[in-house]
Amino acid sequence: MKFGLAFANTMGWAQPAGAIAAARAAEAAGFESMWTVEHVIFPDDYESAYPYSPSGKMPGGASTPIPDPLVWLAYIASATTTLRLATGILILPERNPLVLAKEVATLDHLSGGRVDLGIGVGWLKEEFDALGVPWEARGARTDEYIEVLRALWSSDHASYSGRFANFKNASSNPKPVRGSVPIVVGGHSRAAAERAGRLGDGFFPGKGDMAGLTELFDVVRQTAADAGRDASSIEFTAGHPGIFGDDPIAAVEEMASLGVGRIILPAFTMFKPTPTEAMEAFAERVIRRVA
Repeated sequence: MKFGLAFANTMGWAQPAGAIAAARAAEAAGFESMWTVEHVIFPDDYESAYPYSPSGKMPGGASTPIPDPLVWLAYIASATTTLRLATGILILPERNPLVLAKEVATLDHLSGGRVDLGIGVGWLKEEFDALGVPWEARGARTDEYIEVLRALWSSDHASYSGRFANFKNASSNPKPVRGSVPIVVGGHSRAAAERAGRLGDGFFPGKGDMAGLTELFDVVRQTAADAGRDASSIEFTAGHPGIFGDDPIAAVEEMASLGVGRIILPAFTMFKPTPTEAMEAFAERVIRRVA
């Protein structure tokens, strides 16, 4: 089982010193990855419902820093050697896919092949409106952009003709170290699970109890089979509240029984007494016992 830290580019870790200290502590403790979140802007008085809080509102406020996920990952990449650098998630339909292909491949190249690109369709309509990106058909746009990224990563002189992107004989370099970057589909809806089954290298539902996760994972596997893909090649990432309970090993075993290969922990659970002490304590209690 692998262990990752989500919301890594927030709170104290949004600051330069905090980011570097946390990344080094995570790598030393045996965490496999750190996962960043993304919002380009924080709209005042937004009406879209944030899906991960009963209040429907994002934590923090307008002045809360949310560093660009790729820039933040590039910053910690230079201070680490094995830690995987993941977006969890990047809002793919808000991005120009040709620019993004260059950015992600460059980060992967410079970090020695350590990038995982977690993507989602987004929930904040007001942000799309401010960026001038149509809210409608963002799912279809996401599917197409995944194909664009892989086309540019896989070979030079690439061409693509679609509804949202069109280009001929285009080359983008450097290429990812391993020929591509794993694309992890985020989201807790059936549509997200189906997208992961059709197109994803991984699936990361942001929330869900064991019954809900089981249902979503079954959707991923069935969709993959229907698409002629090997469902076992799709890696599942998820959280489990029991990881902080009296028997964290039982929680790990339960997740493994569902086919989960990575357990995600929120970054804020590793702040006290200090990130280094909290990560080392978790490593002793859990990571090294299941290694």
